[in-house]
Parts: sequence; structure tokens; C-alpha cells
Amino acid sequence: MTSEQRRVAILFPADPKERRSTNLEQSRFADTAKALRAAGIEVVGAPYADEFVGEIRTELLSVDGVLVWINSIQGGCDRSVLNAMLADVASKGVFVSAHPEVIDKMGTKEVLYRTRNMSWGCDTRLYATLEAMREELPASLASGVPRVLKQIRGQSGDGVWKVELAKSLNAPPSTMPISTVLRIRHAKRGSEEETTTLGAFLSRCQPYFAGGGMIDQAYQSRLPDGMVRCYVVRDRVAGFGEQLVNALYPAAPETPMGEAPQPGPRHYFPPSRPDFQRLKEKLEREWLDELCQLLGLEKSQLPVLWDADFLYGPKDVDGVDTFVLCEINVSSVYPFPADALAPLAAETLAQIKAGR
Repeated sequence: MTSEQRRVAILFPADPKERRSTNLEQSRFADTAKALRAAGIEVVGAPYADEFVGEIRTELLSVDGVLVWINSIQGGCDRSVLNAMLADVASKGVFVSAHPEVIDKMGTKEVLYRTRNMSWGCDTRLYATLEAMREELPASLASGVPRVLKQIRGQSGDGVWKVELAKSLNAPPSTMPISTVLRIRHAKRGSEEETTTLGAFLSRCQPYFAGGGMIDQAYQSRLPDGMVRCYVVRDRVAGFGEQLVNALYPAAPETPMGEAPQPGPRHYFPPSRPDFQRLKEKLEREWLDELCQLLGLEKSQLPVLWDADFLYGPKDVDGVDTFVLCEINVSSVYPFPADALAPLAAETLAQIKAGR
């Protein structure tokens, strides 16, 4: 290593019983390490488990930067121990991406509520308590538009529900009894539509409020057209993902709801894909400035790699597609297009040299 070469740790999850034998080169981050080395960065693996947090902290204090890939919620655990350690390491001058404070600002579903008035937003409500949801959800359902409710912290469709009335109301929503019948469908893979009562659904949602509450969005009728994921290296789109059959995809007309197709694979494309250029320009030239202003972030604080999922909204007066933000992922963005690797490495080196 030369005196000018920078050192970066890749921090990723490991089974505590097998941490000593966990090898970066045999993990899914091997190509990321290769791209970083091609940019002149020395790379070290930092397989993580809470049981070794003190040891890993010492290791991270010896590098210039750390790229973190740990899911917010996995196996019943959370990132509280990890986040405290990363915040401490960052305070000592080590570049951390994504920083826990940035995750809290843009990496939970609450960002959908905070940015609801942007042109990527839609009718969105925030329920901070179960009591608030009990009081306000009836009016939301009474609009006649199906709703999508999402726990603020979650992954892989867990705690994401499509909800609608089983039949129209003949009374004001303020008088909706808890016995009112709903049609619901969980977004977790393998779930089917079911009927339940408002009271039973509220009880199911009660655990989500330990993690911050729930977001309530209008269901997007063009969901069968697919979902587009923009992979972003700080403030530039570095690739796309497209998933044509996604969570909550409806069954075909006159087909039992249990036969709705399950989510399909995501396909990856370079940032030059022609039909996504309008979305790319909108995100880079307009939405990121608004996002940073609303969240109190500088663009330099944006993660080295993050992504934003978009559903198709109504076409505008000229027949052009609009897009509605579905979620932002920050804490564990992987896999991602190969096109994002070189920009990721270059941005990592730039951030370290800038002393971020």
C-alpha cells in the first residue's frame, strides 16, 4: 500500500458462529471489492455481528471509510447496536455510508409522507399511533380508492397491505363500526387476498407501531405496468431495475384472487436506457433538490449508493407517463446493476478525499 492509497471496509452480515471464516471474496460483495481496488482503494472485509461490535469498531477505526450493507430489520434483530457504533466511528473521522442519521431521514417509509407534496407524491397519510389509525382510516377507506398501508420500518413486503372496503358504506365514515368487513392482501411473497373486519385488521397492525407507525397511500391503478427502480450513486442515476410482476399485483379479470401472480425477477439496465431518461432527468434535476431541502440534507450527505422505487402514475395531459414514489432503500441496497460499480467506487474515493 502506498502512502496515498485509501483503505475501505465493506461491512456485511455474518453468522456470529462463522464470522472468523467469512470471506469477502466468496461473498456477493466480491465484485464491489474488485471495483474499489480498480479505483486504487485497498479493501478489507468486515463481516458483522452484534456479538463482535467492539472488535469491529477497532477494525473500522483503522480505515478511511466503510460501506455498510446491513438490513434494517432481519431475523427479529435491529440495527441499534450497529448504528451506535457507526455513529461513533464516523465522529472519529471515518467516512460511513450510509450514515445512520441519513438512514433515519430518508430510509424509512416516513419519507413518503414528508415528500407527499412533491410531484412524485400522492394522497399519503401518517398514523403515528394505533388510535390515530382507528380514527382516520375509515375516512381514508370511504373515499372508494383502495389504500396501501406500510409499516414505517420493514422489508420484503412485510407490513405492507392493500386494504379496501368489501362493500360501499351507507353511513358517514365517522360511524364505521369495527365489524366493517375489509378486503386485505399482505405484500409478503405467497400471500393471498382475504376478508377480515376493521377491528381484526387494526389488531394485526398493532405491532408495527413499536417501530414508528404506518403510512397510508392511495393504491396506484397502473401497478400492473410494473415498478422501476433507480439506482443512485449519491446524486446521479447509475442504473435501473425493472420488475414487471411485483407485490400486490392483481389477479386477471374474472380470476380468483388466489391466482394472482407472485412477484417476478428484477431485470437490470444501464443508466442510458432510452425510455427511462425522463425519469432520470426528473430525479437528478428536480426531485433530489426538493428531497434534500425537505429532509434537511446536503447532497454531499446522500449515500454512496441508494435506490428509489417508482410506480407508474396517471399519464399527463400529453399522454406522458408520470411516476409515484413507492419507497427509498438506503441501508442495504443489493444487488444492483454492474453499471453502478465503477461510479460507486469513484464516488467512495471522492468522498474519502474530501474528508466526508
